[in-house]
Amino acid sequence: MKVDKDRQMVVLEEEFQNISPEELKTELPERQPRFVVYSYKYVHEDGRVSYPLCFIFSSPVGCKPEQQMMYAGSKNRLVQTAELTKVFEIRTTDDLTEAWLQEKLSFFR
Repeated sequence: MKVDKDRQMVVLEEEFQNISPEELKTELPERQPRFVVYSYKYVHEDGRVSYPLCFIFSSPVGCKPEQQMMYAGSKNRLVQTAELTKVFEIRTTDDLTEAWLQEKLSFFR
């Protein structure tokens, strides 16, 4: 999702099915912020499987300060409205890997 500056609202930019974190990172712009809601198959240490809905705020280093402010101001409202609890941030698209996501999700058990 991205912020539509003219309409002052968050809009769906693209939707993907069956995409890995590694594939997803190639779809994210390297110099513009984006919001991602990602359903991930997570296998717990005890063998249980869950499908957490993760909110990932991509705020790359080098973004225009105006863009960063616009996205940062929209983030909390979006998270609250969608009732998302797994909220993460990346500063470079290279950070978005399966290992990174598993590490973040292991905190929630």
